[in-house]
Amino acid sequence: MYRIQPETPRDAAEVEFLFDLAFAPGRTALSSYRLRDAIPPERALSLIARDDYDVLAGAIRYWRILVGEAGHPALLLGPVAVHPTRQGEGLGAVLVGSSLARAEELGWTRVILVGDAPYYNRFGFTREAALAIDFPPPTNPDRLLARALAPDAFAGVSGLVRPWEEGAAAQAVG
Repeated sequence: MYRIQPETPRDAAEVEFLFDLAFAPGRTALSSYRLRDAIPPERALSLIARDDYDVLAGAIRYWRILVGEAGHPALLLGPVAVHPTRQGEGLGAVLVGSSLARAEELGWTRVILVGDAPYYNRFGFTREAALAIDFPPPTNPDRLLARALAPDAFAGVSGLVRPWEEGAAAQAVG
């Protein structure tokens, strides 16, 4: 049994250790990390899973980003990780599904990620939704996926994904 709850600042070091354990040592050199520099994760959507012994079993984070010169607000999903001893239990799917439902409830309309289509397709992410979007290099464009949380959320949305800038968008969601 797992408790899914928002990540707090007290959890940050433990979550970072989990991400280090789950991903290659050079994970912070990826272009997606440049989009995360100098901004905190979206706290309402960044979730952790703890077991009955209060051990961290999984975590997911989201970050505010902008798309194109028009500055369309969106969320960048990732990273998401499950402790190696807990993989195969469906915990990653619970974290992704729970956080996407929360994002929709909070009024977010678009989510972008760089990941494996065979895994993320089941959550509604497709390459087709991201065809008009460019991601900072080096990124394999085939791994750029998107999901609309509202009808036509990607209509007219195109251009380069860029870091969030305070005041760049009139509102956090849209």
